[in-house]
Amino acid sequence: MKQIIHRGTSRGNANLGWLNSYHTFSFAEYHDSTRMHFGALRVLNDDVVAPGRGFGAHPHKNMEIISIPLDGALKHNDNTGRTEIINAGDVQIMSAGSGITHSEMNASTIEPVNFLQIWLFPKVENIQPRYEQKTFSLGDRKNKWQTVVSPEKDAEPIWINQDAWFVLSDLDANITLQYEVHLKNNGVYLFVLDGDIEIAGEKLNKRDAIALSEMEKFDIKANSKAQILLMEVPMI
Repeated sequence: MKQIIHRGTSRGNANLGWLNSYHTFSFAEYHDSTRMHFGALRVLNDDVVAPGRGFGAHPHKNMEIISIPLDGALKHNDNTGRTEIINAGDVQIMSAGSGITHSEMNASTIEPVNFLQIWLFPKVENIQPRYEQKTFSLGDRKNKWQTVVSPEKDAEPIWINQDAWFVLSDLDANITLQYEVHLKNNGVYLFVLDGDIEIAGEKLNKRDAIALSEMEKFDIKANSKAQILLMEVPMI
């Protein structure tokens, strides 16, 4: 098994006043030649957006874009005429495909919003742009895996145009979970949203991450109450 540790304190940061963004991988003005992507995972941004502010209309093409609010709510608009509110507990996927223009704004004029913006290279390019979001029960991830994204159409998770799975879990202290990869050549990028865990002989704290490849399964132990996001992606 190969592994790479990315400490939360090692991430790039852009603080624009209305936006405070931490970049796990090279993005915008932050560039690190050793952190361009992990397999199909290209962007993992941890964004806090001020009340009433956000990202104005801008285009994307051939990228799978996942938004996961952690605290607060986002307002989504795109050039298909869609307008949606994405709350904590929701997961949104936008397949940019052949091209789409969208905006993401803080839905509140009072409270900030904290959300993860995640980009994956697509499996098939130039598909018709698509959008989907779902609300997932927080109770269904208590001390177990809750799959929120998968490549399996018509399944409970949101479909993604890539051989990737995203799972979330809220763990109590001293709980151990095992994860087994779905596809042999996939890797796993695990991001600690909160708390302290042990994995592959390493201790990880809030906003730390570990990239694992060339393995079939592994255990995760929570040393305290912990929240984790696990992303299984092709090692392209």
